[in-house]
Amino acid sequence: MPARNYDIPELRRLDVAHHLPAQANYGEMQALGGSRIIVRAEGSTIFDGDGNAILDGMAGLWCVNVGYGREELVRAAAEQMQELPFYNTFFKTATPPTVMLATKLAEKLGGKLQHVFFNSSGSEANDTVMRMVRHYWRAKGEPNRTIFISRTNAYHGSTVAGASLGGMKHMHAMGGLPIPGVEHVMQPYHFNEGFGEDEEAFGARAAQAIEDRILKVGPENVAAFIGEPVQGAGGVIIPPKGYWQRVNAICKKHGILLVMDEVICGFGRLGSWFGFQHFGVEPDLVPMAKGLSSGYLPISAVGVSEAIVAVLREKGGEFVHGYTYSGHPVSAAVALKNIEIIEREGLVERVKNDVGPYFAEALKRLESDPLTGEIRSLGLIGAIEIVAKKGTNERFTGTEGKAGPMVRDACIRNGLMVRGIRDSIVMCPPLIITHAEIDRMIDIIGRSLREVEPALRAL
Repeated sequence: MPARNYDIPELRRLDVAHHLPAQANYGEMQALGGSRIIVRAEGSTIFDGDGNAILDGMAGLWCVNVGYGREELVRAAAEQMQELPFYNTFFKTATPPTVMLATKLAEKLGGKLQHVFFNSSGSEANDTVMRMVRHYWRAKGEPNRTIFISRTNAYHGSTVAGASLGGMKHMHAMGGLPIPGVEHVMQPYHFNEGFGEDEEAFGARAAQAIEDRILKVGPENVAAFIGEPVQGAGGVIIPPKGYWQRVNAICKKHGILLVMDEVICGFGRLGSWFGFQHFGVEPDLVPMAKGLSSGYLPISAVGVSEAIVAVLREKGGEFVHGYTYSGHPVSAAVALKNIEIIEREGLVERVKNDVGPYFAEALKRLESDPLTGEIRSLGLIGAIEIVAKKGTNERFTGTEGKAGPMVRDACIRNGLMVRGIRDSIVMCPPLIITHAEIDRMIDIIGRSLREVEPALRAL
């Protein structure tokens, strides 16, 4: 469909006058004269109001797994809106799409993860995790188990609870976070924190940091460990081999719940339905969002183990938690159709056997660039570390944290949307991306690195 005839200069003026965008420097946005206005999208490409076609190397915000322009999802929403546009799940009620989606998710999660609680965002899902876990331990007769252990540089959302569970200091600086009861330990970021160290030994050290903190605060006080299978917003941190097996064993040893945050990794991103399946562990709770509806409508969920639900049913009483839009029937209908598309088109298998390996090989073309310190990927998520000196992890003096955004801006100018995180750029394209589009991604990144290098070295 062609874009409507929007008055783009007026929209940008109104953007500054009235709209406060997410995670933005508002002074900078005012100086820029407003946001880039995205007016339409198709497949793996977005189009702005100035007529620029931009290959979406970020799948929106880690979420548009089936790509843009899916008429089936539009129809699923319209049909459900006509039949029942909304009803809640508060009054001992449920709607058909909500129940059917919970059943489908239980099938995909498998094993002991047979129950689902719905929310509207990944942040809300992690709020639910925090309250449910603490309620579970109280009902179980161990009310002192309230502490969550997470990792520095982790991202678990933007709400007070989500940002506290996350380990990003710049987020903690806003509002006096983290809230009490959250401990942070080292992340398994080999390039940055274990450069030159045997990778598996580093992974063991990072896992041991979790057990050390458990012992320090007392196992009887720890409720859960939470982590992303691959840290997304932290910079696509892919853990070393054996890390998750060690973490799983530590949690079992001390009777601690394991929460794997699948908000980004779920629904095919790593070449399996969920990241925990790729790494061969079985968590107790699984928050998920983004790819659940491919971003077409807001919806999230928490997969919960049978053991937890058994305690809640027997001893938990009323779980005084939930949202107006928990299990929204239209969002649930779209999520069901989205999962059907992923199944029918074999997108999970495609990532594992086709485009994931092709993406990894294509990225290797950039290994010889003098700015690339490390290139890493898993499935269809990847990162490029930018360094001042080849063969090291040294950053540009006096500009640490600026290289990623500079390369990102060049990529966008050249027609590719990526994200700059400190001194790296990260990518997370739709699962439908073609080989030709991956080639184009790599060409644009290479050209952008060449354009930015003189400015980086001059700083």
